[in-house]
Amino acid sequence: MKTIGMLGGMSWESTASYYKAINEGVKAELGGLSSAKICLYSVNFEEIEKLQHQGRWNDTAVILTQAAKAVEAGGADFLIICTNTMHKVASEIEAEISIPILHIADATAKKLVSDGVKKVGLLGTRFTMEQDFYKSRLTNKFEIDVIVPSAESRAIVHNVIYDELCKGIISAESRVKYLNIINELYKSGAEAVILGCTEIALLIQQQHTDIPLYDTTEIHAFEAVQLALLLK
Repeated sequence: MKTIGMLGGMSWESTASYYKAINEGVKAELGGLSSAKICLYSVNFEEIEKLQHQGRWNDTAVILTQAAKAVEAGGADFLIICTNTMHKVASEIEAEISIPILHIADATAKKLVSDGVKKVGLLGTRFTMEQDFYKSRLTNKFEIDVIVPSAESRAIVHNVIYDELCKGIISAESRVKYLNIINELYKSGAEAVILGCTEIALLIQQQHTDIPLYDTTEIHAFEAVQLALLLK
């Protein structure tokens, strides 16, 4: 079994979901008391969040690169960044370490391609929805057409993530707002919707809608298990 390196804490709420999903995946494959070999570095999200909203992405890259080097030194064979947004600096991190990064957008895109999805809606932080680092990877590398909500809806999605989900607050009112936005994306031609922030699955699950949802946390964790157990 390979050792999975995890950069977590962004937020710790979703990192807990990752840890649970990865260990459950290993147990399902190997049985008994089997669990994953993990080297986890959990950062202080307060520091990262302030830099994000100040546009100081180079500074976030420095923090995460130091954390990634620590994970590598701890014996990790590959790295997963347990957040969609911070894949904005994935290339900077990868350039400073010798172990590969299992990219969350690639894992998600491969699942979409496998399911025949050509046009997808994207929910996430404002950074993920509005900037090109995530959307362009899906389009240029996998030929998936990506649409995002209106500016007003993007603000709702972003604020719920930071003001509620990252703090462990699960609101029925916010769930209704998200479901309305998902319906808007479907009416705009999306065949499915990516839950492109690792916290969103704390609020929205497939049971809440008939529109196909792609939970990036679940997909990323599954791919990490497959790679760790040499199943892919």
